[in-house]
This record gives sequence, structure tokens and C-alpha cells, in this order.
Amino acid sequence: MLLNDFEQYLNKLLKPEQIKDYAPNGLQIQGSEQISKIVTGVTASQALIDLAIAEKADALLVHHGYFWKNESYVIRGMKHSRIKALLTHNINLFAYHLPLDIHPILGNNVQLAALLNIAVTGPLELGNPLSIAIQGQLPEITRGDDLALLINKKLNRECLHIAPPSNKAIKTIAWCTGGGQDYIELAAEQGIDAFISGEVSEKTTHIAKEMDIHFFAAGHHATERYGVKALGEHIAKEQGIEVVFIDIDNPV
Repeated sequence: MLLNDFEQYLNKLLKPEQIKDYAPNGLQIQGSEQISKIVTGVTASQALIDLAIAEKADALLVHHGYFWKNESYVIRGMKHSRIKALLTHNINLFAYHLPLDIHPILGNNVQLAALLNIAVTGPLELGNPLSIAIQGQLPEITRGDDLALLINKKLNRECLHIAPPSNKAIKTIAWCTGGGQDYIELAAEQGIDAFISGEVSEKTTHIAKEMDIHFFAAGHHATERYGVKALGEHIAKEQGIEVVFIDIDNPV
């Protein structure tokens, strides 16, 4: 597939123009004009780049790319090594951040919901169809400890569970993969029983306990493995391009 055609295909699928983001979405570094093999992964780290080179990939497609807001413009050190490797081996770098979080079928949030058997009921930011966080319901009322065990099993990661003093049962739930812990207060204000995110902040503990809501932090990387994996599988099925998903484990 030609580079320009592939870029247009991805942009039509993920619609990055719909949402304001912290980094450019789409083609970040140009490489080969012909794309026959793609490596997907969460973050364009040096380890993932090295494996993409070993795979002889024409493109690397990730959730976390480069050129973030407030990032230094200087290309030196780690950034130089990464970009030099991509350019030397003529590998295109595509990155989709928030558009991949919120996609209604392939997104990180809906993919995590499917993994945990949560039925999506709508956006957490009421009236906003592009809400970064969403909400839903569990199939049956669940204890907080049992939900923690389910998260641990499905993500192969021991989550942090902060239970409120009431330790109430959980039926309604909201979530935002990655660094979405600050949405917990909005969830609590709507009377939702629990909130899941990837990361946790010092203040999250106090909010959970004082606003009577369970909180689960399951890892930024662990909660965001599934969107880019689903995207790659979709590309392989729809376009017939060879796609290899590589998970570079990250405990955070």
C-alpha cells in the first residue's frame, strides 16, 4: 500500500481532526513510500524500534509517539537515537494518541471494557460524544476485592485498589485508560460506584475515600495495550497488510 493512501486510510478511520491533542496525530516521521509490513506497539521506544528494524517493517504504528506539547525541540540524546534509527532504516512512524483512546470500536477504552466484560452506557462527560472517559455497568453487582482480582487476571498486573470507607458493592463503573485518574471526581459526582484508570496521583486516595468511590489503578501501559493491537488486527483484515503487534512490557 502506498504511504499516502495508508495515511489517508488511518486518518479517515481515526478522525484525529475531531479532537484537540497534546501531540500531532498521524504520520510523524516519513519513511518508505511502500508499506507492506507494519509493527504496532504502545510506545515508540528504542526497544520497539529495534524490533521493528529486525522485523524489516516499513511502518511503526503506536499510541505514544513523539513531539509532545512543551517537549524540547532539540533533537539530541535519546530522541536523536530513536529518530536516527527510524530514518536510517526508512521506517514510517505513525502515532495516534487521543483518537485511539476514544474510538468507539478500536479504542483503548472500549477494548478495556470488552476485556473486563463492562457494558458501555455512554460518555462520562455528559453530552460530549468525544469524552475521553466513559461509563458503563458490570453484568452483576460485584465486590471491590473481586473486581481487583478480575483486573489482575485479565491484565496480568497487580492493580492498586483504593476502597472507600463504605466498601460498597459495585454495579456502575467509569474508566479512562492511561493517565486518566483525574476523571475520578467527575465519576463520583455522578454517583458512580467505581473508577478505573492506568495511573494514580496522591490526591486520588483522598477523593476516593471522601467521595465514596472505589478506585483501581491498573497501569498506564497495561490499560493501553489493547487499542493499538485491535487497530493492527483491523488493518490486517481490511487491507491485507502484514501486521505484527509487539508488547514491550512496562510496569508503570
